[in-house]
Amino acid sequence: MASIAPAAPHSGASVKPHMRFDILTIFPEIFDSYLNESMFKRAKAKNILDIRIHDIRKFSKDRHKKVDAIPYGGGPGMVMTPQPLYDAIRHVQKQNKGPVMYLSPKGKTLTHKKAQLLAQHEGLILVCGRYEGIDQRVIDLCVDEELSIGKYVLTGGELPALVVLDAVARFVPSFIGKHESVMEESFSQALEGKKEYPHYTRPPVFKGRKVPEVLQSGHHAKIREWRKKNLS
Repeated sequence: MASIAPAAPHSGASVKPHMRFDILTIFPEIFDSYLNESMFKRAKAKNILDIRIHDIRKFSKDRHKKVDAIPYGGGPGMVMTPQPLYDAIRHVQKQNKGPVMYLSPKGKTLTHKKAQLLAQHEGLILVCGRYEGIDQRVIDLCVDEELSIGKYVLTGGELPALVVLDAVARFVPSFIGKHESVMEESFSQALEGKKEYPHYTRPPVFKGRKVPEVLQSGHHAKIREWRKKNLS
């Protein structure tokens, strides 16, 4: 596995991260490319975010490191067994006191407002299920909330975890350079729940289509008025 962030505590870190994310998964490599590029790479380097990926299999006490079994009562597929996941969560909770979120299609749907609320915590623990899901006893014992990114089913919780991470991270101070960029985005309270206005950049004419003159005028009041009228 390529190193995203060590599972052990930082050694000699001089700057306290603004927010810590612990992600529990049986496929840790899935996160490598996304978290080692662009804004997340910079945020980790500057200790704005502390992101740690944990392999649930390493906590399995099974001799073959199995983490799944057939469900009681029969039915298709496999279910993630409670022991490895329970131990992984409890291990992480020694360092991260934030809520434990299980990515599940039956959870409450993630919204802009929900992401903003989650960003107020010092940390989050994101649990990625696989197969037909996880043993209900882990949910009963450890999970604070089930969270969904939409009314559809995926093969696992890794992509939803990345969506939650990205949505929440945008509200962490210094992750995005300008606070206004976050406040002006789609569905923010500043725009009263409306979507964004059209965006244009260079060149001023492309395929015969021109950038609206008002946007090139430098008249900020008129630009704000134009953008407000063109929210969609």
